[in-house]
Amino acid sequence: MGVTAGAGTAAAESGTTAARGGATATIGGLKTYGAAVVHTETGDLEVSAGLFEMSVEGGGTLQTYCVDLHNPTRKDARYHETPWSGTSLGTNEDAGRIRWILQHSYPQVNDLAALARKAGIRGGLTEQDAAAGTQVAIWRYSDGADVYAVDAEAEKLADYLEKKARGVGEPKASLTLDPPAVSGRPGERLGPVTVRTDADMVTVTPPANAVTSGVRIVDADGEPVTSARNGDRLFFDVPEDAADGTAELTLNASTTVPVGRAFASESRSQTQVLAGSSESTVSVKATATWAKTGAIPALSARKNCAEGGLDITASNVGDEPFTFDLMGIEHSIEAGETRTVTVPLREDQPYDLTMTGPGGFEKRFTGNLDCETQGVGTGITTQTLTEPTPTVSTPTDDLNLAATGSSNATPLIAGAAIAFVMIGGAALILVRRRNAP
Repeated sequence: MGVTAGAGTAAAESGTTAARGGATATIGGLKTYGAAVVHTETGDLEVSAGLFEMSVEGGGTLQTYCVDLHNPTRKDARYHETPWSGTSLGTNEDAGRIRWILQHSYPQVNDLAALARKAGIRGGLTEQDAAAGTQVAIWRYSDGADVYAVDAEAEKLADYLEKKARGVGEPKASLTLDPPAVSGRPGERLGPVTVRTDADMVTVTPPANAVTSGVRIVDADGEPVTSARNGDRLFFDVPEDAADGTAELTLNASTTVPVGRAFASESRSQTQVLAGSSESTVSVKATATWAKTGAIPALSARKNCAEGGLDITASNVGDEPFTFDLMGIEHSIEAGETRTVTVPLREDQPYDLTMTGPGGFEKRFTGNLDCETQGVGTGITTQTLTEPTPTVSTPTDDLNLAATGSSNATPLIAGAAIAFVMIGGAALILVRRRNAP
């Protein structure tokens, strides 16, 4: 846990991104997969379907499936755990069925013989079949895709999972703090900030500058804390003589991330959903702002795909209104008031929003809104068998198409056949005319 405090007005804060908590990881590409064919209006495309692997910052490995078929996966893209509301799952009425599939298929069910029996598959399942069938079933619900697995066993598994899927609730975050921002006056305990986690224990490390700043992290009784559990309430204990400033709290834990958690990237890399997790490092931050007089704001932000924008929540525990400018529009939060402002954003467009106010106040939020499974001008994502890392291709690309499906050459073949039929018909008419009496 690190705390930084600085002199100046209570509003002299420089933020970065929207508050988030949980695991942060880098995607490494497809690891276990098979072939699938996607039917589109312009033809059939063969793609690779299966499990991705991610490396967690601080230690750990995640296995994920894609829930964003028509967007590309960018190599080495950085992902962070996020609520469903910040992804396309938030507006998908079948999101709960996707989680059911994850809970009842590979790799959560690693007894492939038992999984094959449940699905009525006599020939058994390989890991590749299981991964491909599971991904195909997920795509049918996440993207509404007309897609099938090339392998017969994988296709039977996909049909079984699609038919059996039932709605299941969204999993809780591996680690969050509620609220992610608090404010108050020097001499008070600012908070509480409540810990929400499925980890057995969360580590709270004393701040490196505790001696100079005097800011401590304490419990409800004012006792310093070095660890916390789910439901514990933490406070920023600010000395009465502290200059106006801010502090940041970071908690860390080691736990398995719940299956079904969404993972999003700010680099427009396709959204993933968690299928399996090793013991992994998770973290979360909260901020505190204090001042002796005037407006004392606490700010946080969260993506809202249902509204197509960014929800910025501002509270003011000061004795004067907190007035700030956002995208050229002035907002005012009265003393003792909390309000959420939704900033409309364009799909797939990076945002960089800076809130400004009196006394040199400045708070910045950056990121990318990715709420739709069909990206802007990206075409379809193809994950070819010869290249596990998905790349963006248009339907006219020369792809390795499934032997059981049609291909981009189908229209040409059909056109040639029609031409030959017409030529043959014309020749027959000429012959009949010549033979006529």
